Amino acid sequence: MQLEIESPELEALIAERLESGGSQAIEEILLRALSAAPVPEPPGDAASHRQTGRKSLAALFADSPFRGVDLHIERDEDTGRDLRL
Repeated sequence: MQLEIESPELEALIAERLESGGSQAIEEILLRALSAAPVPEPPGDAASHRQTGRKSLAALFADSPFRGVDLHIERDEDTGRDLRL
């Protein structure tokens, strides 16, 4: 199977992943992305779950664009502030 990538943004993301050493081949990138993506529900089932217009917390995290990205977010410890009494 051959795939043609027409989106410059997608092509740049794939190139970045390959250059960073995070993946060895485009197939590996696609396999990881598709494995991490939730399987779409059949059209009949989706409507019954969305009647309230709200997602569950699990669905929110599952649909996150940052899912599968290895982020390590840190912040400086809050040392408070000086007060004169």
